[in-house]
Amino acid sequence: MNELTRNDTRDIILDVTEKLIYKSGIAATGMDLLVKTAGVSRKSIYRYFANKEELTVAALQRRDVRWMQWYRSEVGKGETSAARLLNLFSVLKSWFVSEGFRGCAFINTSGETGDPTDPVRQVAREHKQKLLDYVLELCIEHGIEDPQTAARQLLILIDGAITVALLMGDHGAADNAQCVARKLLEL
Repeated sequence: MNELTRNDTRDIILDVTEKLIYKSGIAATGMDLLVKTAGVSRKSIYRYFANKEELTVAALQRRDVRWMQWYRSEVGKGETSAARLLNLFSVLKSWFVSEGFRGCAFINTSGETGDPTDPVRQVAREHKQKLLDYVLELCIEHGIEDPQTAARQLLILIDGAITVALLMGDHGAADNAQCVARKLLEL
């Protein structure tokens, strides 16, 4: 098997794993379902990943990279630092109304693990730290007096909006969070 084909197989396995976990959760995504949906053998999966946990972590890490690239790109389209801060929520709203929105994959999968040291929880924590770091960048760029505090508060608004949009089916949660952010940041 050539290297391109091997990487393609690994990518297929990761793509399918990510989609199934995002749709139904870790517990509902068994190896039999992965094999059937990906159209690969169980042996192929274990060639790349030692176990389901390792596969889950790899799929979530991949989602983290892709989601953060998308989010940064979309938020960054704001022409001013204030517009970019407000875009944190406008972009969320566009995600909320998209087909297949099921909330934050990292919050969802963290809820399936009881152990704070679980590798899945660690990936979720790293994702939220990257998001916080990005929001902090925006706060610093805007010249906010206490950017650390503002960034932590905005992260709570972001995750709260995502959770309300998922659980309540309220796509306007992003608008409500943006309204609070305007008051918080005096924009």
